[in-house]
Amino acid sequence: MNIHRIDGWVDTRLEPVRRNAVSRGLFSLLSWAGEFGLVWHGIIWLRASGSTSRAADALVFSLLLGAEGLVVNQGIKRLFKRSRPKTGGDDRFTVRTPMTSSFPSGHSSSAFFAATLLATLVSGAWSGLIFVLAVGVALSRVMVRLHHFSDILGGAAVGAALGLLAAPLVG
Repeated sequence: MNIHRIDGWVDTRLEPVRRNAVSRGLFSLLSWAGEFGLVWHGIIWLRASGSTSRAADALVFSLLLGAEGLVVNQGIKRLFKRSRPKTGGDDRFTVRTPMTSSFPSGHSSSAFFAATLLATLVSGAWSGLIFVLAVGVALSRVMVRLHHFSDILGGAAVGAALGLLAAPLVG
């Protein structure tokens, strides 16, 4: 089975979920929360409140997240130039129209980059919840039809790999 068939199979299976109003609201919110890493910056700065050392960690984290975004969106994506499933996304969702190509998913990459770094700073249960949120943000991009399933898998792999490389710089 080739990647286009897998992408199509996943897209078809997600269509019933897209028809549900609660799902549309949830995945629109998750997609919005992933814009420019807002949710990840929010988590790290909330963790930093009231602590000078945690504020230093948060600053490094935010700078690294910005650098990851540049590497993926201005570097890796320019190599692939893959078309999106729908240029402006599915009309049933409220999303911003991206200006970059589809592969790899920047939302997915930043989500797994951030989750990998955050996992080095928080305890087990919190770490698990952060990865669940990362999966939700990544999946939201397929749900809103701005990415193919393979785009989010590629983004997750890139983000996790970059996160492992950057982890020694945090904490």
